[in-house]
Amino acid sequence: MLLNARQQQELVKYLLSKEKQNGGSADNLCIRSGAYGLQTKTEGIFTEIHMGDLYFCLEQRLVRVDGQVVDLTAKEFDILALLITYPQRVYTYELIMELVWNEDAAFYSRKAVSNHMSNLRKKLKRTPDGLEYIKNVVGVGYKFEVP
Repeated sequence: MLLNARQQQELVKYLLSKEKQNGGSADNLCIRSGAYGLQTKTEGIFTEIHMGDLYFCLEQRLVRVDGQVVDLTAKEFDILALLITYPQRVYTYELIMELVWNEDAAFYSRKAVSNHMSNLRKKLKRTPDGLEYIKNVVGVGYKFEVP
């Protein structure tokens, strides 16, 4: 799994702090960010993110675009989970390699990350005029962004 127990706890704390900042109740772990149309729920046992026509469920390892299930490889899903958890944050090639592959980036080329990103983008863009969620930051890495 991409997030270990400590990281999951940090994510829940982050979500709670955002909920309090938005004036919501700490009892309902649901966040709605008007800026990006992001809705995250940690009710029960599922962490779900709804963003535009994209649905993401961490525990079920499920991704849907326009209601259609998107089949992702394990690495593609882990990369998406990393990016979607913190929209707008730029992840360097090296950081993606370290967090997703759990390896030192010196052993792999940037091409491995680029290939996975390319495949992931194609799978998330269901139609030619579909939304591009993953943005390339030239020479640095990638970020998740709602168009």
